[in-house]
Amino acid sequence: MTQTIDGFGLGLRTDHYADFTDGERRAVDWLEVISENYLVPGGKPLYFLDRIRADYPMVMHGVSMSIGSADALDLDYLGQLKVLADRIEPAWISDHLCWTGVDHANLHDLLPLPYTEAALRHLEPRIAQVQDVLGRALVLENVSSYVAYAADEMSEWDFVAELVRRAGCRLLLDVNNVYVSARNHGFDPRRFIDAVPADAVVQIHLAGHEDHGDLLIDTHDHPIRDEVFELYAYTLRRIGWRPTMIERDDRIPPLGELLAELARVRQVAAAAGAGSRNAAWV
Repeated sequence: MTQTIDGFGLGLRTDHYADFTDGERRAVDWLEVISENYLVPGGKPLYFLDRIRADYPMVMHGVSMSIGSADALDLDYLGQLKVLADRIEPAWISDHLCWTGVDHANLHDLLPLPYTEAALRHLEPRIAQVQDVLGRALVLENVSSYVAYAADEMSEWDFVAELVRRAGCRLLLDVNNVYVSARNHGFDPRRFIDAVPADAVVQIHLAGHEDHGDLLIDTHDHPIRDEVFELYAYTLRRIGWRPTMIERDDRIPPLGELLAELARVRQVAAAAGAGSRNAAWV
């Protein structure tokens, strides 16, 4: 049975397996797992996943679907996602609105798409194919970016809104990515938030980044910055409550530090007048 999640979550990382299996209930409402970490049959990752899944609702988040690539979709990969989803019954399955390689080479990066009519036409049937295989709506995340295409015909936020309208997918709104891209490209991040089709947003990501003055890099290896918390509060006032989590992928601190940061996320949400509620978003 597909789970319903609500409240405040964390990304499950191997560093914290012991914390989530020691019998003590942690102050976290749900967990997000990186799908690719659990696609190999058997072994310790699946052992811990099954144990932790018994106590915490989960969502699946992938990094290699490459929905925007010119390559054909990897049906073997999609089949493995479906098997994993059948095993842990996540509330939803997400990946990134990007491409990760071409000619079957994975560049191991989340590369932005050109915001064009041609890209929209390319994405629509591919999203439909993924949703047919998975038997559920696909959730796509906005990525951070550092360059723009000369061929762009519209803003990122207009592109995202139109894609949702055409393809019927859902959105994972990464507030940190909005802020990073806004600083890098010189737009007001609130313009992005204001244009987001609120009904399509099922989840929010928060994370840290590196500030190099004229360039921000989305590293997920720092605490959330104050300016991102401010944009998060603005987002909640604009679209209402959505399940929210912290991503941390490098320089991973002890779980207690992340839980303290998650407590601040709760405080910011409460101050913005957005309390969690039980809802099946997908």
